[in-house]
Amino acid sequence: MKDLFTATTEEREIIERIAKRAVALYRKYGNTDVDELDIQMDLEACHCNGCPLRLADMEQADNFNFMHDISGINAHLNRNTGELSKRFLPRFFDASKEGRHE
Repeated sequence: MKDLFTATTEEREIIERIAKRAVALYRKYGNTDVDELDIQMDLEACHCNGCPLRLADMEQADNFNFMHDISGINAHLNRNTGELSKRFLPRFFDASKEGRHE
């Protein structure tokens, strides 16, 4: 089975901060059925399996663009492969790093 989780320590630290912020925003608007670890795993699987993210930019993004990517990754991630369906491309996709984590 393929290891979906190959982020660096620095990337994981940013992913943790992003997940904390996402959970806070979901809860602020009434969605209490979210799990921080699930968001972390989705982000890392996406980032390391064909759709590298500009994590530092995502962390600093406005709420609208930030949540676009968080909710889109959640909806379109194949949790067996870590890949996103062709229908969704995050706004913080980093084309300059595409394929480096494989």
